[in-house]
Amino acid sequence: MFFGFTFRISDRLNSIVKVTKKPFVRDRYFPYFCAFNNDVHMEKTQQSKIRDLLRSKETGKECLVRGWVRTKRGNKNINFIALNDGSVIHTIQIVAEVARFNEELLKQITTGACIEVMGTLVDSPASGQPVEIQAKEIKIFGTSDPETYPLQKKGHSLEFLREIAHLRPRTNTFGAILRIRHAMSFAIHKYFNDHGFYCLHTPIITGSDAEGAGELFRVSILDPKNPPLKPDGSVDFGEDFFGKETKLTVSGQLQAELGALALSLVYTFGPTFRAENSNTPRHLAEFWMIEPEMAFYDIVDNMDLAEDFLKYLIRYALENCMDDLEFLNNMYDNALIERLKVITENEFVRLSYTEAVEILKASGQKWEFPVDWGTDLQAEHERYLVEKHFHKPVILTDYPKEIKAFYMKMNEDNKTVRAMDVLFPKIGEIIGGSQREENLERLTNRIHELNIPEKDIWWYLDTRKFGTAPHSGFGLGFERLILFMTGMSNIRDVIPFPRTPKNAEF
Repeated sequence: MFFGFTFRISDRLNSIVKVTKKPFVRDRYFPYFCAFNNDVHMEKTQQSKIRDLLRSKETGKECLVRGWVRTKRGNKNINFIALNDGSVIHTIQIVAEVARFNEELLKQITTGACIEVMGTLVDSPASGQPVEIQAKEIKIFGTSDPETYPLQKKGHSLEFLREIAHLRPRTNTFGAILRIRHAMSFAIHKYFNDHGFYCLHTPIITGSDAEGAGELFRVSILDPKNPPLKPDGSVDFGEDFFGKETKLTVSGQLQAELGALALSLVYTFGPTFRAENSNTPRHLAEFWMIEPEMAFYDIVDNMDLAEDFLKYLIRYALENCMDDLEFLNNMYDNALIERLKVITENEFVRLSYTEAVEILKASGQKWEFPVDWGTDLQAEHERYLVEKHFHKPVILTDYPKEIKAFYMKMNEDNKTVRAMDVLFPKIGEIIGGSQREENLERLTNRIHELNIPEKDIWWYLDTRKFGTAPHSGFGLGFERLILFMTGMSNIRDVIPFPRTPKNAEF
């Protein structure tokens, strides 16, 4: 039986040779023999993540690691190589006895080089590292010229690193940020999935402006130098790809509402765009938004969900990202971890916009932007409420209708709407939401007040004609969340490749 099986495999290899008309080379097909012939066996060591090896108690075992060299030091007898593979902020030390390796190979192991190491995991005699690898074999995947590699063992400014965004993920800072960003993305999906929500993919190209404010990026295939024109001289978008003027979305909310009025609980998590010519540390032209919409939720339900959601995300980070958080806490913001714990350990204060304005006016503070009832609150006002007055997160409700969007439900006073903003320390507003207006007549009247063409959102109004229901939702800017989670001060540093005015590199 065994010989018959081997014979069939050999026949198969012979047929491969005949088809390709190339001479049979044993090494080329050796893996087939390893897999199927018990007489031919080659043990293969599986690659280990450095994260797992640093936590391992199984010293004395053979291991295989691959990664990028952070530093190399040593003497004529021994080299110490700090290797990182991105799985954890820490490096693992590779101990290479010079006598075991080719001199030319060791010369090519410089900062930035990519290598593979086979060796034995042993207890480390050095302080600060539980284990190290005694190298037996080293393979170089890619060299790195130390004279031109921009990431040397020294401090680099964040401004400089933005200029080399293709390489900055290799630094400790941006490795930590990207791992936290991943953890938060996973936690967001997990939270909503575990709470019965359905993920809805809303369009990136849209003909509507959900917010009714700000410039949007136009999507067009028309010749910009010679577009088709109407008799009045305006551009004829009827000749464009979609037969109408279209833009990149600033929000998936309106479409998410349609999903909620069928599936009850939905959320979106996707890219959004705003063509604001603003070069501040708080603005991006391309950013990601999380927008849940819930049928049968009123404004109180909405606030409850927002608070629970934010606390869940921060607890998840504290439980799963502590190595990265400690690094950022030590390097950039020594109050970071304490500030995160404040969120999880305190109930959010809830008060109306009117009460907040009274507190601000009575504060005796000198404001850059004067505050009065009817004005939109600025970051300085929001942070005062959180950081100096209440010392905990705040949820503001019942804003003047004039400073909020058309879709928000009017209160009985006919002056304020059931809006809510969640305010965090250092950030200010981190979530904005509302109970939506479900009444067709009131919604239509509000649209007319703001001169919004009904023909542009007829489909949105239809949901108020056919089985309307009370519903609520909110939006969380993902980069705003990561800014808070990492203690960074510039939003360009919490997204892999920032898009800002005059900047679309990488």
